[in-house]
Amino acid sequence: MAFEHTKERYASFGVVTSLPHPIIDTFWDILDNYLKGVVPLDRTLTFRLANKKDKLSLEYYDRKRQIHIVFDYNTPFDPFFPEIVNITDNAGIETIVLPHETD
Repeated sequence: MAFEHTKERYASFGVVTSLPHPIIDTFWDILDNYLKGVVPLDRTLTFRLANKKDKLSLEYYDRKRQIHIVFDYNTPFDPFFPEIVNITDNAGIETIVLPHETD
């Protein structure tokens, strides 16, 4: 099972230059407090950043298990935010990345 033994955490260049730091921290908060130990996690997690009435929603989805969880925030939505963000686990090294950065 992935995301069980965190050693280090990073955000890619693409993530750091396209999202404010508090939103990056929000991804770690979701992982630590709402996903770990609640749902089975693969080595790559996928989130969609959505606009809900001009506020940010982070949508976690796992197609294989048909899990879809939406986290709504009072943070203003910016149309320049990336649409999809992934979190990867490589033997305890966890990284928030944009999909094109892992191809």
